[in-house]
Amino acid sequence: MCRFVIPVFFLWVFIVFSNSSFAQTPTTVKDVDGFEYKIVRLGTQTWMAQNLNVSRFRNGDPIPEATTEDEWIKADKNKTPAWCYYDNDPEYGAIYGKLYNWYAVIDERGLAPVKWRIPTGEDWERLINFLGNKLKAGEQLKADNGWREGGNGNNKTGFQAFPGGNRSDKGLFLGNGSYGYWWSSQEHGSETADGYDLGYRYKPINQFAYRKGHGFSIRCVK
Repeated sequence: MCRFVIPVFFLWVFIVFSNSSFAQTPTTVKDVDGFEYKIVRLGTQTWMAQNLNVSRFRNGDPIPEATTEDEWIKADKNKTPAWCYYDNDPEYGAIYGKLYNWYAVIDERGLAPVKWRIPTGEDWERLINFLGNKLKAGEQLKADNGWREGGNGNNKTGFQAFPGGNRSDKGLFLGNGSYGYWWSSQEHGSETADGYDLGYRYKPINQFAYRKGHGFSIRCVK
């Protein structure tokens, strides 16, 4: 009888791990600056488990940093790429990454690492549907710490979404600790593009059209 114990045990292990929807891959990905990101496998998609923090395009060209309100507004007016740290404080970068305007998202030089991309609206919706719906997705994507007034999620997915806030198209910093915003590559109109947000006061992840001059976080997918 003992000879049947080992095959049955390994069959059980195979089934358990094969059906694990949230099994994280043991690898990471590096951007052109050498910054290393954890990644997580969710359904048929692989996502970064951290916000993008790169300062150069894939070809090595620098992405302009806009520290002043005038620089940020000028980038929007000229429809040119720009990034910043929240409150222009590099210490925020370690947790929240950088904030980018939408012109950096669509720049043909490439913002994402090789073989990765900025998620389309379809990518975001596929993730949400895999997790059940917007409410269930919001709870599972949000980090289990760092959100104001107990507005944490359960981080069941390992996605670890933190409330990095945003920079408005007028150059103002808003929402750190309370809200997180992430771009898609989906253009919504001549002045707007689709973004997804999470907040401490509400549980679902929501999609809205935002002005392209806003500074949002970015998660890459493949």
